[in-house]
Amino acid sequence: MEKADYKLLLPCPSGLSSSQVSVVFDQSYDRIPHPDIELENSIAKIWDQRAEKNTTLYNGKKFRYGGYNVYNEGGLDKVSHVGLLLGLTDYRTFVGTNLNPSWERFLVSSQDDSIRCEHMSSPLGNGAVIETSDKKIVVLQRSDHVGEFPGHFVFPGGHPEPEEVGIASHQSSKNFTDSEMINRKVSQEMFDSIIREVVEEIGVPATSLCDPLFIGISCRVLNARPAIFFFIRCCLLSEEIQQLYRNAQDGYESTQLYTVSLIDLENIASKMPGCHQGGFALYKMMVEAVKNS
Repeated sequence: MEKADYKLLLPCPSGLSSSQVSVVFDQSYDRIPHPDIELENSIAKIWDQRAEKNTTLYNGKKFRYGGYNVYNEGGLDKVSHVGLLLGLTDYRTFVGTNLNPSWERFLVSSQDDSIRCEHMSSPLGNGAVIETSDKKIVVLQRSDHVGEFPGHFVFPGGHPEPEEVGIASHQSSKNFTDSEMINRKVSQEMFDSIIREVVEEIGVPATSLCDPLFIGISCRVLNARPAIFFFIRCCLLSEEIQQLYRNAQDGYESTQLYTVSLIDLENIASKMPGCHQGGFALYKMMVEAVKNS
């Protein structure tokens, strides 16, 4: 049996609104340094090598995926609320752990993903399955200039950004009210960021997009890359989106936008990075759940 390129960490086929997804942002979900000093030191070496070749590299902060809690109502199969557990990491540590040629050496042997990846940077990515008003799905083809998976097909997406909510480090304050406020801001950024990414990458106005529905968490097996996925309806036709894409702000990240049927998407899914294949699997579970409801 062929090994899958992705792992579904959490499917939410019923789709969750922003009021049903919360975040606990805490230092306890930060990366734990690896006990092998030589392996740990390779992080700085790899970053320095990359930075030497590419002077535009920017060591930005990212949210680190540390797991989730699930709350069920009305039966075990129905997820009613998800609590994401997030820490803080940065692009340098991501390059030096997840993208390290020896990335598998950072993994711990465990069935629990949060323990298995405790020495990884594991920045949380995001992606959106966008359905047009004529029932097509938006897919981008990545340019040859991007760092990961050049030329592959992807759903629009990127990362939620700590800097968008004013987070540069963990606050030393133990004030419960402050922590609650930060958690609420980070929770909102999960949903705000995916709208931002879609607007920047495909050029549609935010007003053409319905509220995102959280459909789950996928992880690419290669480099152990976690990502949250959303389903978003767009009130525009495929043809209108194609025209707007020509002036997209982040158009340099992709070379082509396609609007495809579910059958066509099935045919190109193998040319997607694993985490996006997982995103497609989450979308199909949602479609199936709607049919059966």
